Amino acid sequence: MNNKIKQVALSAAKQAGAILLKQFNNFDRAKVQFKTAHEIVTKADLASERIIISAIKKNFPEHSILSEESGLEENQSDYLWIIDPLDGTTNFSMHNPLWSVAFALTYQKEIIFSIVYIPVLGEIFIAEKEKGAYLIKNNKKTKLKVSDFKEGKVLNAFCHGKADKDIKRAINYYSYQKMHGFDCRQLGSASIEMAFVSAGRIESIAIPGISTHDAVPGALLVMEAGGRVTDYQGKKWGMGDYDLIASNGLVHEGVLGVLKMV
Repeated sequence: MNNKIKQVALSAAKQAGAILLKQFNNFDRAKVQFKTAHEIVTKADLASERIIISAIKKNFPEHSILSEESGLEENQSDYLWIIDPLDGTTNFSMHNPLWSVAFALTYQKEIIFSIVYIPVLGEIFIAEKEKGAYLIKNNKKTKLKVSDFKEGKVLNAFCHGKADKDIKRAINYYSYQKMHGFDCRQLGSASIEMAFVSAGRIESIAIPGISTHDAVPGALLVMEAGGRVTDYQGKKWGMGDYDLIASNGLVHEGVLGVLKMV
């Protein structure tokens, strides 16, 4: 993969993050609009999306684009950008700093590059297929590696899709892990939760009903940091799969076991 892709992606993520930070500091929750009963959208989502899509079209006009708010713009290309311009919109609306700019590039349906930028924390997580995952912070680049916790101090996370059945499955999973493990939390941004798995900050994230734009950027981070990403049957996760588990690998079978019980 050429350096231009990384340079354009980093620049677009930083520009989008800067716009979002300005709006975040003065955001009025009364201005949110509902997409579904459990999903909201803000002008901030759309502003971030415009920046990223504009950068891609300017530099790679032949590439296809799939974005959360604008949908699919398909060209005759093996390259597809998958964009979540503001992952964690509800967190953003309530002045919770755990929101991110997340997008990835696929080639022939394989994820080859991804970026997750958390502006409030000043952290950029990047991954390139077969070349590892890294954290960029304060102009320092650090290689990411999943944790080696298997029991005791294990921290699990969960998220869910918008369907009622997925919310119920997530609540059942959370209840079991909360009562029988050290802790289980919902951070509110799938990309951040998977970035945290890749950095060894938590051990796993289970997400029933995950959407493609939520899954793709973080999935590559976890895999390139030495973790494991599967569906709920334990098969290697692929784009379009309905459910996702991302973990350090060591707790993976335990998570699968809990999901089968609940």
